[in-house]
Amino acid sequence: MKMSRRDVLQRLAVAVPAVAVGGALPPSAAAAEGDGFGPLVIRDQGGFAVGGSVVTTPGTFDPRRPTNPAGQTLHGDHARVFYQVPDRPRALPLVLWHGFKESGTSWGMTPDGREGFQTLFLRRRFAVYTLDQPRRGAAGRTTQRATVDIATDEQWFYNQFRLGLWPNLYPGVQFPDDPQALEQFFRQMVPDTGPIDGNLLRDGVSAVFDRIGRGILMTHSQACGFGWRTAMVNPRVKGVVALEPGSGFVFPEGEVPPPMPSSAGTLNGEAVSLANFRRLTRIPIAVYYGDNIPTEPTDIAGRDNWRVRLAMARLWVDAINRHGGDATLVHLPAVGIRGNTHFLFSDLNNERIARHIASFLARKGLS
Repeated sequence: MKMSRRDVLQRLAVAVPAVAVGGALPPSAAAAEGDGFGPLVIRDQGGFAVGGSVVTTPGTFDPRRPTNPAGQTLHGDHARVFYQVPDRPRALPLVLWHGFKESGTSWGMTPDGREGFQTLFLRRRFAVYTLDQPRRGAAGRTTQRATVDIATDEQWFYNQFRLGLWPNLYPGVQFPDDPQALEQFFRQMVPDTGPIDGNLLRDGVSAVFDRIGRGILMTHSQACGFGWRTAMVNPRVKGVVALEPGSGFVFPEGEVPPPMPSSAGTLNGEAVSLANFRRLTRIPIAVYYGDNIPTEPTDIAGRDNWRVRLAMARLWVDAINRHGGDATLVHLPAVGIRGNTHFLFSDLNNERIARHIASFLARKGLS
């Protein structure tokens, strides 16, 4: 297969790290400041597990009966993190938390082989910590039994994730019109290996910040609600960027808005104490939504659920700001950026989205 010059450069950048001499930046470092696909200087990379628990079966382990559980242990329910630190990293690292049916893989290469946010923000000199939440992906070791769902459901998610209305893409959508890209998109979906436990997820990601210190949390979809709860319990979270939250909107007790019905079901806000809610008012927050979200009710569930989610997000941002916080909602079509799906970080214009987010972080003193 013939490779483009860009493909060659990307592979060489991984295989042959550049070295800065005498404190001067090599030419490749210019790309790390923003756009571009030159060689990338990575100072450090690795991985670790945090959080979780250990289950022990009573008894004494007998090496002659290795399948007997007596005296044996199971380490599970942890989060798994892969990290990369660029040359001359910015003060605050970025923690990437995937959404429903996804894993940390979603932040890496896009379905059509371009760089995802994991690398685009590394090029902007953020240390990037990409996690798999407990009981998902590389953190699949669970202490709770569950049945893995094997339903044929990909056409539902095609609509739900706003690529289009199966089998047709939306006109102008920022997803490649390429069967191989769609194949890769479907194959990045992963199951939960155990029950989804909000407290477990919150504590696992909080443990990431306990280990790495102060940082910025970027969440997607289902993780957004859990991310706000993480920020409420861990002051090391210094800012949150939430990409298309779909649930988990927290409001002070007595201020929860009325339920919002849709053809996909009813969306409810969640009550928390005013003291906990106010912790979210101490950090900058940005909430992003893409395109093709209807303004009027529709009987197509994969579209109508986003109508109420965007409406609830507006109320949530208003509540944060009403209590003295600093929250911003960015509906991309309203700022002239059109065609984005639920996966802003892997859409065809993901560089432009990354640039917009980086600008927000800079304005808020987080870069």
